[in-house]
Amino acid sequence: MYLHAGNNKNIKISDIVGIFDTDTATISKTTKHYLSECEKRGETVIVSYELPKAFILTSEKKKNTVYFSQLSAQTLKQRIDEPLK
Repeated sequence: MYLHAGNNKNIKISDIVGIFDTDTATISKTTKHYLSECEKRGETVIVSYELPKAFILTSEKKKNTVYFSQLSAQTLKQRIDEPLK
């Protein structure tokens, strides 16, 4: 299964480590530092150039990637939890 993160970007659900709200998660200096280091290493993907409301941390084959999405963390979680129709 895949999570549609916006702008035709789909992420394999089994690779998702966590979905985080940018307003609350980036208060921590540790999180800010981690995201900054990910950006320097080229491990970030900007799903949309709108203001990001959430970021999704994934890990696939020991490679971490952070996806910044214009969708809220709550909306992304609902998309995962929604039953197939």
